[in-house]
Amino acid sequence: MAFTLACLGAVACSDSPTGPSGSAGTLTVMLKDTPFSDARAVLVTFSEVTAHRSTEADFTRVPFAGGATSRTCDLKKLQTAQDVLGTGPLAAGHYTQIRLVVSSAALYFDNAAGGDACAASITPPAGQSAPLEIPSGEVKLNRQFEVSASGATTMLLDFDGDRSIRETGNGRYMMTPVITVVSVQ
Repeated sequence: MAFTLACLGAVACSDSPTGPSGSAGTLTVMLKDTPFSDARAVLVTFSEVTAHRSTEADFTRVPFAGGATSRTCDLKKLQTAQDVLGTGPLAAGHYTQIRLVVSSAALYFDNAAGGDACAASITPPAGQSAPLEIPSGEVKLNRQFEVSASGATTMLLDFDGDRSIRETGNGRYMMTPVITVVSVQ
């Protein structure tokens, strides 16, 4: 089930992980990739992950791994692996949506990036590169899931690089992220 990019403007976010009852569980958002085949590295920086609980008007931030303010992933390294995008406490309850904000992305044609698949920052590899234009950086994933009190919920997302990235001419590229929810456990 593919989800489309949504330009929704500003999003109100709540940083409180618990509701009135104070009961919370944990949500971990994992990322893998169906890669873009024309590059050796595809670095995508996420600036926000939020979840919407059905009984609330606001979205709750899901912290990035390691407490970072953003998380960069090399999608090429996520072809045969998966890595944590965000993880943290959320109020127990029924959730209807996850939103991701992509703040920047670039292709690297000559060399692969070193280091981990996802980190607070990744040093871009040397060689020919091209920035990816992102018409709207917000991706809305409509998927219902439960977070149980004192429980752990894991959501696996697949970022489809080949369907997300297209060449627009004159060495320019555009990214319209196509991300699917593979599983929620």
